[in-house]
Amino acid sequence: MDIKVTSIRQPQSSCPFKSARQKVYGLGYSLLVFVYDKKDDRKTRTATLDINHVICVDASRTADYQTTTGILKILDNTGNVDDLVAFMSERFLPLDDIQARQSAEEILKKKPAVGYLTISNALQWRLQYSRVIEQAGKVDGVSRIV
Repeated sequence: MDIKVTSIRQPQSSCPFKSARQKVYGLGYSLLVFVYDKKDDRKTRTATLDINHVICVDASRTADYQTTTGILKILDNTGNVDDLVAFMSERFLPLDDIQARQSAEEILKKKPAVGYLTISNALQWRLQYSRVIEQAGKVDGVSRIV
C-alpha cells in the first residue's frame, strides 16, 4: 500500500515507473489517496487544510483507465496480437516491438481488469485521480473511506 496526498484543485501525483505493464495490469500495490483543499488566510498567515476525500484503490484497479478499457474493447471484438500491438503503439506505451508482442500475447492469455487511474507517460508516471474520486464507492476496488 502506498499513500498519496493531493490537492482537489489538481488531483495528481508522481509515481516511480517500472514498466509499461503497469498501465495494463496496475501498479502492483494498493493506494490510499488523501484529497485535500487548502485555504490560505494572508491576514493571519495561517492555512486551513480540509480533507475532502480518502479513497482506497485496490491494487487490481490501479491500471490506466483508457488503456484497459481500450484493450477490453479489442478483446471483446475478437482482437488478435496484431490489433493489441497496434493499440499499444498508438497509446505510446514505452515498449519496443518485441516487448509489445510479448505484452499482447500475455494480454490474450490474461485479460486485464479495468483500472481507474489516468497514468500519463513521462520519466515518472503521472497519476491523476479525478476518476477515482468520481467512482469511489460505485465500483469494486475503489472505496470511499471519507
